Amino acid sequence: MTKMEGSLSELIIESTYLNQSITLSVYKPANYTPLKSYRLLICQDGQDFFRLGRIPRQADKLIEDIEIEELIIVGVPYPSVSTRRKWYHPDGEQAASYRRFLACELLPFLDEQLATEPLAEARILAGDSLAATISFLTALEYPSLFKNIVMYSPYVNETVLKSVKNYSKNETLTLYHIIGENETEVTTTTGSKEDFLSPNRELNKEIQKHNFTYSYDEFAGDHTWTYWQKEIPRTLKTLLPL
Repeated sequence: MTKMEGSLSELIIESTYLNQSITLSVYKPANYTPLKSYRLLICQDGQDFFRLGRIPRQADKLIEDIEIEELIIVGVPYPSVSTRRKWYHPDGEQAASYRRFLACELLPFLDEQLATEPLAEARILAGDSLAATISFLTALEYPSLFKNIVMYSPYVNETVLKSVKNYSKNETLTLYHIIGENETEVTTTTGSKEDFLSPNRELNKEIQKHNFTYSYDEFAGDHTWTYWQKEIPRTLKTLLPL
């Protein structure tokens, strides 16, 4: 058990872009003070990161062991599986609105409510599967706001590959990208089975053509939190080293 436990609370944001009231999960480190500024990690699929990934407790231990910087973690939930697809899928009906929500509504709201460090370098967008995809696409669109991206087994299609190929902004990104070796027949929310591994390997090649700071790894496992949960300590140590 860790001795230093951060606090968990909730914040409610009213989104005009998404026409939704969204209840955010918020983790603050044990010694949180508004007199200091903290790095900010925003997780899409927020409830999964908090419950299945146990990210607050994993962060507590790493902070206590003096392995990572103190940080604030915010989990953004999705209201339903169908809405998740509309928000997160690269061709989803509300994907552009969701990206604008992150950049133009959520970020200013969090900067106002919490003691965040107001620099792109101090912000991380994270997600698993489709949530990883929308995090990545948001950073490609708003690299002056979000520099760091965590992608656990992202969904990759032509829209995603084209976005990377066409990226021509001056800002460089820092990417943490993993995919499971067994993710060749992933059952999607629509019921179809899709190969995630091959498109991710293609994405890996495209990303390497850019001057990004890039960590890529293939783990022995499949498209589940059983494996992603184990990746969280390494992820945080890579992006938030002391």
